[in-house]
Amino acid sequence: MDSPVLDKPQITGINAFRPKNLLASFRIKKANFKRGIQSKENFKQYLRTPGSSADPTGSYSWINDDLLPTPPEARTWAWWNYFFFYFSLSMDNWTLGSVMIGCGLNWWQSILIVFFSQVVSSVAMAINSRSGEVYHVGYPIISRAVFGTWGAYYVVFARAVLAIVYYAIKLYIGSSFVVNMLTAVFGDSYRNLHNSIPESVGMSTAQFIAFFLYWLVHIPFTLLRPYQLRWVFTLKMCTVVPACFGLFIFCMANTKGNIGGGIPGAPASTSTSFAWFVVYAFNSGLGNTANIITNQPDFSRWARYKYASIWPQLLANPISVTLSASLGILATSAINHSWGLELWNPWDLLEAIMQRYDTSAVRFAVFVCATFWALLILGTNIAANMIPFGSDSTMLLPRYINMTRGQFLGLCLAWAVNPWQILRSATVFLNFLGGYIIFMASAVGIMVAEYFLLTKGNIFLQHLYDGKRTNPHYYYHRGWNVQAYIAYIVGVVIPFPGFCGSLGANVSETAMNIGHLGWCLSFVVSIAVYVPLCYIWPTKNQKMIKSMGLKFEETAAEEFNPADLPNYNLAVIHGREVLTSTAGPANSEEAEIESTTEKDVGRETVVVSASKME
Repeated sequence: MDSPVLDKPQITGINAFRPKNLLASFRIKKANFKRGIQSKENFKQYLRTPGSSADPTGSYSWINDDLLPTPPEARTWAWWNYFFFYFSLSMDNWTLGSVMIGCGLNWWQSILIVFFSQVVSSVAMAINSRSGEVYHVGYPIISRAVFGTWGAYYVVFARAVLAIVYYAIKLYIGSSFVVNMLTAVFGDSYRNLHNSIPESVGMSTAQFIAFFLYWLVHIPFTLLRPYQLRWVFTLKMCTVVPACFGLFIFCMANTKGNIGGGIPGAPASTSTSFAWFVVYAFNSGLGNTANIITNQPDFSRWARYKYASIWPQLLANPISVTLSASLGILATSAINHSWGLELWNPWDLLEAIMQRYDTSAVRFAVFVCATFWALLILGTNIAANMIPFGSDSTMLLPRYINMTRGQFLGLCLAWAVNPWQILRSATVFLNFLGGYIIFMASAVGIMVAEYFLLTKGNIFLQHLYDGKRTNPHYYYHRGWNVQAYIAYIVGVVIPFPGFCGSLGANVSETAMNIGHLGWCLSFVVSIAVYVPLCYIWPTKNQKMIKSMGLKFEETAAEEFNPADLPNYNLAVIHGREVLTSTAGPANSEEAEIESTTEKDVGRETVVVSASKME
């Protein structure tokens, strides 16, 4: 049966979101939505994502155009884009020093641990970004190559859960700066705003208003893909440095640079206990970027050329994280010593400044600083949580969810997470999130081992969109790479007792110390188990690559043609923009949109019937 066709041409694929004419893209979306709600059949077609296809039974979809390799025209990120991206992303670590000092270190020991942990983190990021940079596919598709067509769903879902929780938490943290902004504008009238929300909810009316406003600001960004968001991180780069240094300079000038004893932390009683303090602090610093390490293919897939993402992250991340954490340690230690407070959060510090110096000039300065900090959190949330969740949800339900829909879905789910309750009282849940990194570290270790050590960087893209038993490379054992999951489980099990201890379980001190190794232990153990296991019991894909005698990344030179995929109906195939249409534009607005789109796309326009599209 032929699928219904909208009267209005459907502009789909990558060219519907050309950066040079975002206004036209939004107008096309509006027109498509208006057509989609005119009838039941139109709405069914509207819900289907561009490029989604079904298996021969029509029961499941393995592909849409966001899961395909990034086309050349969308590979727009150069090295400076990545440098701005990682530097601005990593500046959101003002409070990392409080974690280190809470582990029992003093301020200079904390700075050293932050730096060396981020050096290790940057190396892991660079290694894990290679597959995305070469093959231009994201984390979900790389997961299919490693864990199997069905086995990938677990690791993708596990990361999606982590992304949505942190997405919500960052939203609430960012809204704290909106509270600063509104307080700076309205003064005590907003600070003392009548609270009509029950105390059990965990937030006041003033906080709710700020959260809702900050949530609204995120909506336009959910409609954009990463290659359209370069300007966000450039803007963030221009605002984050003044925000952090401005607050730091104020604190140093106000206290004359006297940090006193700061908050020296709890001294270790023996050299052994101090060593475990260092290990725990190092793992905390590394775990702070664990989610970013996992996400790397989602960022590197947009690279304009090889190594565009690798060198910037090796340089930007250690410098930026160390700089941000150092500014936070020194500034807040000085203020705490001088004012007799115990503050670490920058929004609490801004509120304390306004209460201490209630003048129009100070409020204006706080407003500007809080605005820049809110932009900093916005950019971090987009990069670390919104994009990964959008990418993950695209694979979880590819027929109906593409990247932009997934990003908007994540924004809506943030309300269900109740981040205000988590940050208010859920200490156990926060410990759970901190220990959750072992589940990600084990997956990353296997991905790195598979790519660099066992398959020599060779990925057969055509077979990553085929879930049938006949898939010779990635169906493995009923869609699951058993060897990978054996290594994954071992990598998780060893530090797992310590993870349970952090949640309140009664475990030995040795188990807790092993748990403190966290990310590093899971990462190393998963590799140490997976590589020997595959030498003894190689997967079918590894056997085929060995028998073919492939060199490192040799398959990257092969041309990938989406048209060769089974049941494929992507609207853009090798430079041709496909418009599904049975009639001309219904009105002047649609005629203008069609004209604008054809002009901006600059490609051959082809009109096809609905049956051909299906």
